Amino acid sequence: MNHAQARDAHEGHAHEAPATPLATPPAEAGCGGCCAHVPDTNVKTAPMAAGGRHFRIATMDCAAEEAEIRRALERVSGIRGLRFQLGQRVLTLDADEPAIAPALAAIRKAGFDPQPLATEGDAAHAPGDGHDHEAVAGQIPKLVAALGLAIVAELIGYFAPETLPWRAAGLAVAALAIGFAGFDVYKKGFAALRHGRLNINALMTVAVTGAFLIGQWPEAAMVMALYAVAEAIEARAVDRARNAIKGLLAMAPEEASVQQPDGSWITRPVADIAVGALLRVKPGERVPMDGTVRAGQTSINQAPVTGESIPVDKTAGDPVFAGTINESGTFEFEVMAPASDSTLARIIHAVEQAQATRAPTQGFVDRFAAVYTPAIFVIAIAVALAGPWLLGWTWMQAVYKALVLLVIACPCALVISTPVTIVSGLAAAARRGILVKGGIYLEEARKLKAIALDKTGTITEGKPKLVDWAVVDSATEAAQAEHIAVVLARHSDHPVSKAIAAGLTPNSVEARNFMALAGRGVQADVGGVTYVLGNHRLIEERGQCSPDLEARLKQHEDQGRTVTLLATPDRVIALFAVADTIKPSSREAVAELKALGIAAVMLTGDNQATATAVAHEAGIEQARGNLLPEHKLDAIRTMQREIGPTAMTGDGINDAPALAQADIGVAMGAAGTDTAMEAADVVVMNDDLRRIAETVRLSRATHAVLWQNITLALGIKSVFLVLAVFGNASMWMAVFADMGASLLVVLNGLRLLKMGDGR
Repeated sequence: MNHAQARDAHEGHAHEAPATPLATPPAEAGCGGCCAHVPDTNVKTAPMAAGGRHFRIATMDCAAEEAEIRRALERVSGIRGLRFQLGQRVLTLDADEPAIAPALAAIRKAGFDPQPLATEGDAAHAPGDGHDHEAVAGQIPKLVAALGLAIVAELIGYFAPETLPWRAAGLAVAALAIGFAGFDVYKKGFAALRHGRLNINALMTVAVTGAFLIGQWPEAAMVMALYAVAEAIEARAVDRARNAIKGLLAMAPEEASVQQPDGSWITRPVADIAVGALLRVKPGERVPMDGTVRAGQTSINQAPVTGESIPVDKTAGDPVFAGTINESGTFEFEVMAPASDSTLARIIHAVEQAQATRAPTQGFVDRFAAVYTPAIFVIAIAVALAGPWLLGWTWMQAVYKALVLLVIACPCALVISTPVTIVSGLAAAARRGILVKGGIYLEEARKLKAIALDKTGTITEGKPKLVDWAVVDSATEAAQAEHIAVVLARHSDHPVSKAIAAGLTPNSVEARNFMALAGRGVQADVGGVTYVLGNHRLIEERGQCSPDLEARLKQHEDQGRTVTLLATPDRVIALFAVADTIKPSSREAVAELKALGIAAVMLTGDNQATATAVAHEAGIEQARGNLLPEHKLDAIRTMQREIGPTAMTGDGINDAPALAQADIGVAMGAAGTDTAMEAADVVVMNDDLRRIAETVRLSRATHAVLWQNITLALGIKSVFLVLAVFGNASMWMAVFADMGASLLVVLNGLRLLKMGDGR
């Protein structure tokens, strides 16, 4: 599966994407209960327009509730689109005004209570998931009371005499316990049953009510109390995974010191600070917004953005990022982006979108769960009806075993095992400066057999320097050649052109009709003459190479230098030799990839001699030079066909086609262009190639944990399924087994977060 296919495979599943289909979404962690549902394939998609009305729905915390709301709105005409922000429990409804009231009525009929929010800002800052720390803390008194009352009911059932007063007292205590623990469960359960849906709330409602009616009221109370306690613990654990990355956002201060027109400094909220403002940061403070240093020198710990805690020196002209820590001197910087669009905020938003996408294993689990729950429900009915006839049970025994089966029918542990593991893996990657754009890529990375590496900015520092230049046309003065080369070079964002511009004397010469020549160089008109500043390939294509020029080029290329030539339509004027050094981590990164069984190949638009020299220094056995973007694309296809799943790593516009074709595209974020980062599936924020091997290791660990969880969940279910039918499993044992398995798979998935605290 290449990048384009992978993107199609999970497109439309992001709950916070600007356009979202009116179709049943994937199950997701965070509901505390079962998110299984039967996919609805009869709902058409509708584009999400800008704006919309925002509503907070307190009980909407997982994809099961989202699916119920979507189904409730199917028959309401005039709805253009829906956007669900499950973390904030916010629904954005884009609809015609006459459709708003019927839509809200349909949502309320489904058992939900939508409360309007005034603005999108309110939606963005709505309280977090209702299962956050404060919510769970607020539930503790009720849960303790419910559990205490359930224990009292059990004691009455075991030790009290079989008299009417004691029986009435036991029933009352059990009913109170169920009321404290299960009011919300009953509310959701009856709503689901009215609409013919089988979810955990419906199953628990039937099981507890049935147990109460057949006289097992102490057990009914204990089951509901244990379920509520386990659900709260599980939800808290799940939130730790879902919100692991959000803690980074709190690292950016809410206020900053801003310079006023009269030169004074005042403290203002960052939300009120405009782009272009001048801010001051003192030693020990965190940088409040993204910007560019204008005065002062310092060193900054950039771990929140890059995952690398080694301080980076900063001086005038260097970028700084919100949330990073000023280690030493006071400095002033110009704001380059609003607080809501900082690099840190974009990372968090991208991870949240990735967390909302469906991973391949999750698709399998959801399909299995959609069959499992109805199947067990049918088995429970068969046990209740056929048990007395076939196995000689009493009707009471048969009904009780059927109720136990209903508890076991909840696939919570199975359904929750996948998303919590994927979310933990994504958060762990983000903490290490690796932005993975979806669970599908986190899973697929383990399959990689080959990786194509761009040279400039990926293997090398991407900051080449002009080491030599010479005029090769006797009719042109050096000063004239220098002036023209500077004006062409400064119009390009390629690292080689930037090195040439930085190494020559600036001037005021103007160029017109500037045009980029993809994979070759740049072209512009200066003084009525068309000039090109391009690579060896471009000059060869123009037929302007001579034996003498080839010899001079070879001298530089054999030293691993990149040569750029300045030419008019009829002659070559000058050559400029630029040298780049490989990153200190490149050789180690290539060695790590080899140890993982992944073949590394270098693809570059630079000349073959330079490519070979750099590849040898980095420990890469195969290097291909003189490649245009379409040649890199062909090379990726060849590697996929001959070697297997292939990743592509690059940072430039000319890498975008190959990044899109690769099974996984990796952009080197800090040096990468927006085009490359958009085309990529994984973004390495600190440009350290070793992060690619980390991603593969994390992918393999994630895959292992996924199948550990699936095996654990199915194994426990199978054991208790047999015990329920042929043994002596009780309802509270089934709850312990079900919720215990859920907690085990959640905690096992959370282990992946520790991989984000590594090297």
